[in-house]
Amino acid sequence: MASKTQINANMKRKTNTVLAQAIFIAKKNNLLDIAGKLSLPTRKQAAVNLDKISGSKSEVVIIPGKVLSGGEITRKCKVYAMNFSKTAEEKLKKAGCETKKLIQVLKENKKLTGEIIA
Repeated sequence: MASKTQINANMKRKTNTVLAQAIFIAKKNNLLDIAGKLSLPTRKQAAVNLDKISGSKSEVVIIPGKVLSGGEITRKCKVYAMNFSKTAEEKLKKAGCETKKLIQVLKENKKLTGEIIA
């Protein structure tokens, strides 16, 4: 887990305003695991396939990166991620999953709980 000082230093380098705002909100709400993973360089952020989400036991899955369409989803769950590929979002909705952008959830919910997959 990155320290608040390291998260601040990484956040200053971000040119994507939505990403910088998500890091700021997560840090403010003491969600340092999420803020630390979001503050990494974009090439090091998580890119998670649907198989990995399907293998998770949690009802809420948080992905500080992008959801890709590799594999199939076999259960209903709530998936919060920074981005979704178009086909991944279609597959998730077909399986009955709730999908939301992580920035929206961070704005609405100060105490975000769930399994973080990175």
